Amino acid sequence: MVRLLHISDIHLGSGLSHGRINPATGLHTRFEDFLYCLSQAIDRGLAEGVDLALFGGDAFPNATPEPTHQEEFARQFKRLTDAGIPTVLLVGNHDLHGRGVGGASLNIYAALQVPGFVVGSRLQIHPIATRSGPVQVLSLPWVNRSTLLTREEMRGKSLEQVDLALVERMKLALEAQVRRLDPAVPTVLLGHLMVENAVFGAERHLAVGRSFSIPLAMLARSEFDYVALGHVHRHQVLCEDPPIIYPGSIERVDFGEEKESKGFILAEVERGRCRYEFVSVPARSFKTIQANLADSGDPQGDLAAILRKHKIEGAIVRVLYRLHPHQIERIDTAGLRQMLEGAFSYQLQPELISQLSQPRVPGLGESCALDPIDALRQYLESRPELADLRLALVETAEALIKGDSPGLPDTNECESDAEVLEVTTTAALDLLAREEGLPAGGTNGQLGLFHA
Repeated sequence: MVRLLHISDIHLGSGLSHGRINPATGLHTRFEDFLYCLSQAIDRGLAEGVDLALFGGDAFPNATPEPTHQEEFARQFKRLTDAGIPTVLLVGNHDLHGRGVGGASLNIYAALQVPGFVVGSRLQIHPIATRSGPVQVLSLPWVNRSTLLTREEMRGKSLEQVDLALVERMKLALEAQVRRLDPAVPTVLLGHLMVENAVFGAERHLAVGRSFSIPLAMLARSEFDYVALGHVHRHQVLCEDPPIIYPGSIERVDFGEEKESKGFILAEVERGRCRYEFVSVPARSFKTIQANLADSGDPQGDLAAILRKHKIEGAIVRVLYRLHPHQIERIDTAGLRQMLEGAFSYQLQPELISQLSQPRVPGLGESCALDPIDALRQYLESRPELADLRLALVETAEALIKGDSPGLPDTNECESDAEVLEVTTTAALDLLAREEGLPAGGTNGQLGLFHA
């Protein structure tokens, strides 16, 4: 029985838009978060006495990581090899440079022949001797469409046809490797790929047509005792026989992963049998706070009350609140910032509601079937400040619709009553402004009838 540590998608150096530089270490605080979660996984692996470590790809955000990020990655994984634990590093899509034609960031370990490290940069069987016996790891790194798109026989083919051709070629190549496996030795397939029906992020199923995907049946084979995957950030078990598992990313990258648990896999593998456990790590909390203040008489007080209901200490927080343009001046941004000081970092994101898309006048919604003039009358009745202009505006609007006023816009091209209302009211105000000697658009601006 061979004990495995399966980690993937570390993305060391991601998420730096949140946090700050730690003056005590000189490192970004979010980089320290990722490093801490990685160290927790390796600590547990060492404590459990694992025999083999598997990394499922995507060490960094790109193939040209900063030297500090490379050093810390190497330092953490060296702890495993120093303990006599062989480590397989698989090349993921973020590890590839120039779509695979410019090498990979992890290939340096193979080039230097670093003891204890095996780099999976191509489809290949790696026989590995562990202290608990032999194991064979079949590496399946990320495959780019470009490997096939540049071939002459693919000229004029659709992406779907290219994907199908790529899957067929991978099936043949994988079958050739499977036939070379020793049937008496425990076998692990280590792949960085996208499997059909895998759930990515916020419960969105990956579609074959949109991205290059591998059929699940291609991996669910009796020759494999454990299928260790990377690429998808959400932890999930796709199959039990054999176990086909994404451990997910080691730390939350953005708000799209807000509700996902983060961690790694500990597994015990022997020929024809596998037991596994998902182990969570203390990833940084992301928290989204939403508030609809459109009908609030005290938007600041109501938003503050909502914030007080949430635990934000040490979390990365974004506050999304909806309000009308005229309510903005009633929001005390400095006061909100003070309330959020306990957060690791925070964002205040107001969303302004268009008065046309969210009318405050009953009966003037999207399903309004009123005559444009009647709709205009209802609107004007709801605006007491326009009482002196009401009659003139209606008369001008009627002239606009009938086309009796030269030089005024044609409303026949308007696609909705709401658009007619906006065009006629704006034009009527401009006409009144010209008659009174005011700049065109001046009255409209003062009244604030329409806001983008």
